[in-house]
Amino acid sequence: MRLLVLGGTEFAGRAVVEAALGRGWQVTVLNRGRHPAVPGTRSLAGDRTAPDGLAALAGGEWDAVVDTWSSAPRAVHEAARLLRGRAGRYVYVSSCSVYTWAPPAGYTEDAPVVEGAEADGGQTDYARDKRGGELAAAGAFGADGSLLVRAGLILGPHENVGRLPWWLNRIARGGPVLAPGPRDLPLQYVDVRDLAEWILGAVERGASGPYNLMSPQGHATMGGLLDACVRATGSAAELRWAAPRVILDAGIEPWTQLPVWVPPGSDLHDALHSADVSRAVAAGLSCRPVEDTVADTWRWLRGLGGTAPQRPDRTRKGLAPEVEAAVLAQLDRDR
Repeated sequence: MRLLVLGGTEFAGRAVVEAALGRGWQVTVLNRGRHPAVPGTRSLAGDRTAPDGLAALAGGEWDAVVDTWSSAPRAVHEAARLLRGRAGRYVYVSSCSVYTWAPPAGYTEDAPVVEGAEADGGQTDYARDKRGGELAAAGAFGADGSLLVRAGLILGPHENVGRLPWWLNRIARGGPVLAPGPRDLPLQYVDVRDLAEWILGAVERGASGPYNLMSPQGHATMGGLLDACVRATGSAAELRWAAPRVILDAGIEPWTQLPVWVPPGSDLHDALHSADVSRAVAAGLSCRPVEDTVADTWRWLRGLGGTAPQRPDRTRKGLAPEVEAAVLAQLDRDR
């Protein structure tokens, strides 16, 4: 297989490249050269935001293209138009954020979606931009030639958003750790390597259309995730579980200040952790245990000295120590 990855040096794109090389595929990457290319790839230079930024792709042919773009859909529109007729399939890594807010628990790929941003317009908001990217891919390659991967929470090695790395570093420091409950709160996420393997398998099978792509409900819990962090780091940290109301009354922002966590019963939890993924499972999705995701991410993070890369277009994640200390003190007083 001949694969073109637009990007291919960070997180999801990198995982796709590494998985494709592991299958013996010929991999070409196009990017701005700000990060080292994965060894074994053919690397082309191009800035998708600049005039003639796709010039390096002239004349090439590929069996599939993987695109993870998450800004204004113009870049997807232009790439898909250029590659139409020269690539067999266009895979666009989209997001479950494209569903009209708030999708009900158990929503499938048939749930209503937001209006996509204009293909020739500027950046709007994440949901509309991602939907615009979907429309651009499908518009150029048709319903049968485009694969729309509506990913949820993505974790694993090389994460550049700051969610799991924050938890690992916080727990590694030890001491009492504010753990947002309940312990058995269901989580849905996908290990970035499982995402990559599923994409490549779907390409081989000629899959098309939209797929919700995250672990099945019940695959992991908040308690399982944080317990795995304690074991992976070898820390003597004490997880101090707090009820959701305690967290919210303290003014702590779910998802951002306490990454991954959102309160049960909320629209946000239904949207992020309650999707129906039976279509992806039927199409070969297999998810490794949370313990493996956490341990491998910690191993990678330690290799970097504990400081993970951070995408400049994403907010910083994590809870300030003084805020955590105040809530822990409140828990002590309420005992």
